[in-house]
Amino acid sequence: MDHNGGILSIPGNDLQPMPVALLPHDDDGVPFPPVDTAAREPNGLLAVGGSLRPRRILDAYRNGIFPWFGHGEPILWWSPDPRCVIFPDRLHISRRLRRTLNRGVFTVTRNRDFEAVVHGCAEPRAGSPGTWIVPAMIDAYIELHRLGYATSFECWCDGRLAGGIYGVHLGRAFFGESMFSRTTDASKVALTATAAAADIDLIDCQLSNPHLERMGAEEIPRSRFRALIARLGATDA
Repeated sequence: MDHNGGILSIPGNDLQPMPVALLPHDDDGVPFPPVDTAAREPNGLLAVGGSLRPRRILDAYRNGIFPWFGHGEPILWWSPDPRCVIFPDRLHISRRLRRTLNRGVFTVTRNRDFEAVVHGCAEPRAGSPGTWIVPAMIDAYIELHRLGYATSFECWCDGRLAGGIYGVHLGRAFFGESMFSRTTDASKVALTATAAAADIDLIDCQLSNPHLERMGAEEIPRSRFRALIARLGATDA
């Protein structure tokens, strides 16, 4: 791949070339293109390439952008419209989950073992051939955690890590990256703890899925999402 910047054409669903911004590998000071230039299909694809340096990743989140790519792929940057979010006061806790919470089956901690949560999220899932949490992503988010920008919530059962969630925490916004469970309801308990955190007023879920929808996730326009993270202090440099 050419790392000198410019425009990369990739096939769209109609097999017509679709222009996507190509970021140079040495990307310090190179801005992302405006998010309203992101592709409609695949929804939100904005740019290809660049690096996973802390400055680049933080610049992405502050602009409503996130990296997401798989093994053997270049770094892909996304800003989908609409955006899936959870407002903590609208989190839906089912009767079964409330019974689990009331029984005290799990102990939840914050930032006790960030690396273990990331590696847990990277484990193969049933019915899935692989994971998008490639080694470069693992290293990048561990570094963000070391710098104080990434947070995890761990869910423990009988002294063992049963599940958890991790993401980037800027201002009063939590940009969720991934969560996992080794025990029934563990990831839901971790998400519930995230929503209950006193310093989190918005949880970014990026893209909707039925599991998140059952937990109260909703889709909002990208423009509203960006306005929200600005109001919550996530865009402060």
